[in-house]
Amino acid sequence: MMVTPPNSTRISKRFAELRASGELGIVAYIVAGDPSLEASLKYVLALAEGGADFIELGVPFSDPLADGPTIQRASERALKSGTTLAGVIDLVRRIRKSTPPASEVPLVLFSYYNPILQMGLEKFASSAATAGADGVLATDLTPEESDDYRRILAAQHLDTIFLGAPTSTDDRLAKIAACSSGFLYLISRTGVTGAKDALPDDLPALVRRSRAVTELPIAVGFGISLPGHVSVLGGLADAAAIGSALVSEIESATKSAAASDALTALGNRVQAFKEAARHGLSRREFAP
Repeated sequence: MMVTPPNSTRISKRFAELRASGELGIVAYIVAGDPSLEASLKYVLALAEGGADFIELGVPFSDPLADGPTIQRASERALKSGTTLAGVIDLVRRIRKSTPPASEVPLVLFSYYNPILQMGLEKFASSAATAGADGVLATDLTPEESDDYRRILAAQHLDTIFLGAPTSTDDRLAKIAACSSGFLYLISRTGVTGAKDALPDDLPALVRRSRAVTELPIAVGFGISLPGHVSVLGGLADAAAIGSALVSEIESATKSAAASDALTALGNRVQAFKEAARHGLSRREFAP
């Protein structure tokens, strides 16, 4: 199986900066096009201003099996607004034409594989790279089926990010890590996405098993919804990925028809997570 060569993208550069300062990164996820692509552009600007180190743009999909109710509803709203993969790529282009920090924040396209395959791998990789994307996470693409995908994306200097899970064996984690570049995304728990009150007890063991098979930065997601979660992760991972907690803020504002409320709420939420990342457990001192 082909081992993906490392790319020098905004993702790797930002992780290097975080590592140098001993700081946990914050990965902020939203569903692009929820409730519109125009609104999503404003939300990305607010997230970047709030201190997000990386932003994942979810590509809405009609059958999001890995997503919980909050993100499923967001995907439905985005699809109703006419959002397509091409529209999300154009959103990336508009973000890159904005002002710092949004124009410089690392951007990851978070998608199911079907929309990518429908567009065509070559066209997708070229369009995403030209627009200014830095990486892609195809949630339902397995390492065994990813050779062409990784080769084509690597040629465009796009990181290919894969998911590791609590159910992954050590051998499986090694295989997933060998296919990944940019960072390894660990799912903190089995099941679908969604905010949770506490982190799983077996999460430290999962991170340790992953550290044993890769030197890539490790981001932990699924269920990360409170600043306290981020504080604890500072002693384990390199980044915390927050999704449903942010998407729910957008949903609340959409229901009340107050888009400005979402901008304020998203900025405040990310600031709180970022403060927890800065003042929580030090990864340097407590790394496993």
